[in-house]
Amino acid sequence: MPKQPITIIGLGPMGHAMAVAYLDNGHQVTVWNRTASRADDLVAKGATLAPTPAAALSAGELVVLSLTDYDAMYAILEPATHALSGRTVVNLSSDTPKKAREASEWAARHGAEYLTGGVQASPTGIGKPESFTFYSGPRHVFEAVQETLEVLTSTDYRGEDPGLAALYYQLQLDVFWTAAIAYLHALAVADAHGISAQDVLPYLSGTVGSMPGFFGFYTPRIDAGEHPGDVDRLAMGVASVDHVVRTAEEAGVDATLPAAVLEIFRRGIAAGHAADSFTSLIETFKKPTA
Repeated sequence: MPKQPITIIGLGPMGHAMAVAYLDNGHQVTVWNRTASRADDLVAKGATLAPTPAAALSAGELVVLSLTDYDAMYAILEPATHALSGRTVVNLSSDTPKKAREASEWAARHGAEYLTGGVQASPTGIGKPESFTFYSGPRHVFEAVQETLEVLTSTDYRGEDPGLAALYYQLQLDVFWTAAIAYLHALAVADAHGISAQDVLPYLSGTVGSMPGFFGFYTPRIDAGEHPGDVDRLAMGVASVDHVVRTAEEAGVDATLPAAVLEIFRRGIAAGHAADSFTSLIETFKKPTA
């Protein structure tokens, strides 16, 4: 059975890796990028470089977008909407759930089927089954192209709502970037004391490695709306975070990050949760201050 032709629009590191994966898997690949020279090695491997976005869309029924955000999609495809009819657009660009839903409606108005995707891998993880991508949108559309999409990564279909894949993707980034910045902040404090990143690596790795168990313990309580202070108390937490802030300040390190955490803890205390678990702060997040 012939393999489905693929069009890839956007040849940053991720889009480029996707094009390579499809070429290596024997697909006919058409590419387009604002800077055409980024396709030189792909053309040498057998890809076709389309001269315009409209030509790229017309090359096949399955179109994969790998762009900075959805605004970039509109900037590139709005002049080529006449070529969208009959296409399946799989948008693997990052943006908000709201924008994903709006994009699905936009694509439908131009006669295209639409799937949202959120890739949970770096470019080096493309083509590896242990990597995965969230997808959402019409189930029949997803199932029709699932095998082809699994050339890139494993697939995790989240549902019909086109915003769900974007939501799950942003939830992962919410945790990832917060933790990654905390890692850098801790290293800055360590460096102020002459401790190298390598020295502290096993200890920070141990802390991160304990988080699945930590999440697993608190998740059923959070789902039940229960925040008993039997294991931890917010009043204890605020004292702990205050020590983190003062340690950074005493080391001459910018304390903006832990100070922001401390402010969140204090808002929880002010809301009457001093004797409750730190998980009660979820109620603070649900009711942001002006």
